[in-house]
Amino acid sequence: MTRIPHETSGEPNPLQALTLDRLRRRTSMKWRTYPEDVLPVWVAEMDVPLAEPVVRAVTDALHLGDTGYPAGTAYAEALSAFAGKRWNWDGLAVERTAIVPDVMLGVVEMLKLVTGYGDAVVVNPPVYPPFYDFVTHMDRRVVEAPLGEDGRIDPEVLEETFRRAVAGGKRVAYLLCSPHNPTGTVHTAEELSAVAGLAERYGVRVVADEIHAPLAIGADFVPYLSVPGAERGLSLMSASKAWNLAGLKAALAIAGPGAAADLARMPEEVGHGPSHVGVIAHTAALRDGGTWLDALLSGLDHNRHLLADLLAEHLPAVRYRPGDATYLAWLDCRALGLGDDPADAFLHRGRVALNSGIPFGTGGEGHARLNLAASPEVLTEAVRRMAAALG
Repeated sequence: MTRIPHETSGEPNPLQALTLDRLRRRTSMKWRTYPEDVLPVWVAEMDVPLAEPVVRAVTDALHLGDTGYPAGTAYAEALSAFAGKRWNWDGLAVERTAIVPDVMLGVVEMLKLVTGYGDAVVVNPPVYPPFYDFVTHMDRRVVEAPLGEDGRIDPEVLEETFRRAVAGGKRVAYLLCSPHNPTGTVHTAEELSAVAGLAERYGVRVVADEIHAPLAIGADFVPYLSVPGAERGLSLMSASKAWNLAGLKAALAIAGPGAAADLARMPEEVGHGPSHVGVIAHTAALRDGGTWLDALLSGLDHNRHLLADLLAEHLPAVRYRPGDATYLAWLDCRALGLGDDPADAFLHRGRVALNSGIPFGTGGEGHARLNLAASPEVLTEAVRRMAAALG
């Protein structure tokens, strides 16, 4: 798969477009959870203005009063075209897609199709905390297959976990995070092919959360359904993370050729849950927001290297491996002597908010997740405050 380089085409860096004063006027979770003296670099909201094609599409819809129920396949068609251009993947068949309210609710619906009450769902910790919450709330069991020390899937650990999980005769699913949150790891074609082979060998159904797919920076993103052996897989994708559209709910469930019948069993009413305006926004982002995305990726690439330099200067004991995707940084703070939850110390002593590593499962203790989708100035101030917390 040939990687397409990011080209800014003169588009300004969206991460440098907004002042901190303007950002503090926002009323979303990132800006309202903590007092104003706390610098928020935690939850997955980016400090960017929306891409102009998205603003235009949503504004036009509001002027038309086009705020009814979602319909049609425009979103899937836009994602299919995006996948062909960005990932050289022509296998995203519109007829094997369905709109869902968002990626995690889509994950729930896909797991309902391939597992039952009490069945096991395998995850790779440290991993996105809602994987634990949503799986347990639907009366499935989370079974951990921890990542290796290098932050990558360990095939031996995964195989042993699959073997144990299927031993009781129940159905088993594997909830794959690709690219991985919080490490930013981009799984290779070889790794994903190995996953597909193991899944088929043990009868495990793979459900891939690929919400961060458009945010691959340092490596090629490989769609799980594009690798040999993944025909019975299911995927969830969305424009939400890459274009900062979390408040405009919409995502797509995608089935491999061998899972089309499973997807067809999803209740029709699930498709009533997405926002019609959200579908319009996501479609516009995928279809017309490529130039904006390229400028964002360039800014994120700068920030991940800036963060490495800042930590080396101010917090050299913190271990950080810049991820090849996402706008999230996974910080190993165990050498700082701040205990299992360094984010708590950074918040109360430094007035900077990061995500605690503990909810990410095994391997999360002593870690914190930092959102680097901010201006270089905010990122610099965040690290300064973190260093001050040690004083």
